[in-house]
Amino acid sequence: MPSAQLDRSGPRPLWAQLRDDLMARADAGEFARAFPGELVLAAEYGVSRHTVREALRRLRADGLVTAERGRTPRLASDNEIEQPLGALYSLFASVVAAGLVQRSVTQRLDIRADAVVAARLGLEGSTPLLYLERLRLAGEEPLAVDRVWLPAALTTPLLAVDFDHTALYDELAARCGVRLHGGRERISAVVPTPAERALLGIGADTAAFAIERLGCAGGEPVEWRHTLVRGDRFSVVAEFSSRAGYRIDLAASAPARATA
Repeated sequence: MPSAQLDRSGPRPLWAQLRDDLMARADAGEFARAFPGELVLAAEYGVSRHTVREALRRLRADGLVTAERGRTPRLASDNEIEQPLGALYSLFASVVAAGLVQRSVTQRLDIRADAVVAARLGLEGSTPLLYLERLRLAGEEPLAVDRVWLPAALTTPLLAVDFDHTALYDELAARCGVRLHGGRERISAVVPTPAERALLGIGADTAAFAIERLGCAGGEPVEWRHTLVRGDRFSVVAEFSSRAGYRIDLAASAPARATA
């Protein structure tokens, strides 16, 4: 029995031993069809549900298992993170919905000029822009490289923000009084550059999604965003029906808290 593999007299916690054993069994393909629930695991290993929950929590933080409240745990799939089309979404809201721990690493935060981006925002080419570049992680693994440009005249207070631990749209509203209400987005498949592959931790045989967003507030464009997302961990979804056809505006039926 698997319970014989847990050493109750040793120094390692039972949850850590259980986590390691579940990882080994998963690597061996034992859970390809279904992952056992909490009660089954507790009975199989002869441990408490608290021990099982702690082991699952650690597996979830590592991105190996999704264990949402009220649902049976399951192995995380290659395309575990789904994004609805047509909603002013937070990428990391989708990460959390997938049962993964989310985090950012700020690469750049400064004021600069970019004539191409300024033109997209309807501004004069030399207009100062606040630039924020972050590496977004899910389950401690790289997920996306996120680059955002905003008019500096509206957003200079954001220079004091630690974006490793907070969300852009929350800070944009709280510090600058700017709330995005919509915009336009384009998603395309791309081949990342060698530098981008290194940041995302992917090989030359893995493609990525490029998501370009023009975000608007008060009827005016205020955000240009380019997000490069790993193609092996991300997918986009739309709803359709025989009556209405495709419906890509999901905001009314499944509103997402815009935190980005």
